[in-house]
Amino acid sequence: MPRKARIDAPKALQHIIIRGIQKRKIFWDDTDRTNFLERLGNILNETSTSCYAWALIPNHVHLLLQTGAVPIASIMRRLLTGYAVSFNLRHHRHGPLFQNRYKSILCQEDPYFLELVRYIHLNPLRSKTVNDFSALDNYLFTGHSAILGKRLNTWQDADYVLRCFGEKPGVARRHYRAYVKKGIEKGRRPDLIGGGLIRSMGGWAHIKTLRKRQERVKGDERILGDSAFVLEVLKASEEQIERKSMLKTRGYGLEQLGRRVAQIFNIAPEEITSPGKYRQAVKARSVFCYWGVRVLGKSATEIAKRLSVSQPAVSIAVKRGERIVKEMSLRLIEN
Repeated sequence: MPRKARIDAPKALQHIIIRGIQKRKIFWDDTDRTNFLERLGNILNETSTSCYAWALIPNHVHLLLQTGAVPIASIMRRLLTGYAVSFNLRHHRHGPLFQNRYKSILCQEDPYFLELVRYIHLNPLRSKTVNDFSALDNYLFTGHSAILGKRLNTWQDADYVLRCFGEKPGVARRHYRAYVKKGIEKGRRPDLIGGGLIRSMGGWAHIKTLRKRQERVKGDERILGDSAFVLEVLKASEEQIERKSMLKTRGYGLEQLGRRVAQIFNIAPEEITSPGKYRQAVKARSVFCYWGVRVLGKSATEIAKRLSVSQPAVSIAVKRGERIVKEMSLRLIEN
């Protein structure tokens, strides 16, 4: 049975789980861990992707990310490929490092955000990577220590998490720490490591109660959230897939996209791929990047090569292009 396509969208909250092949270690020492974090940080900064929680365990990784200018799939492809190559070279090994497919779960933010931050940051303690909660406070390979002010990660949005616990940093850190410590008694929380109806709805007992009341419930293993949220995400995802399929059927590629954007901004198509900061061309280039990445599903790397710019420049242009499309109510395909 074929695997379902991943679900992603701008501003989507994603719980990412990366596992070593056959449960083997993917970090042998602190040099490996530092290498992974440097790569992760560079990519997140370049792509304007927010990171709220993370933890490195010897044989797996947890990340809580919010999709920015570039799809999570593109970010993970860069991160995992680059790290695997460097790991194999350093340790004189061959073959795949990671389990076939990392897990990505699109999460409903309101009920799950803080629960996920706590769950992810307690992973080193649950896995006995650290001995006790005090040791977790100083463990440098989880986002918990950064939120407590033990280290600074420019790519981690610790302030966003702290604001959930208070306006003054000192008070907020105390409340945050107490909240995380209280989570120890909750155990492993299988309801937070995968979507699906049973996990999202809190178990079979609650589902049976809803069914007795003849309430409609919907679940999907790629999504963690209530039934209404799942239905909303699936509807948006199906529309996105249908749009991409329609464009693919029409043979719509970057050449056609360039002509369409040039038509909208009343410039020659070659002005999009030419260097220069003429205002109209910059706006056109931004929309080209946004539609190329978000609608056609092209990678930022492919777009960067087409425009002869850096990948970070494409990520910035995607965000600017999204704003322009909304402000001008632009449509890629005319009715």
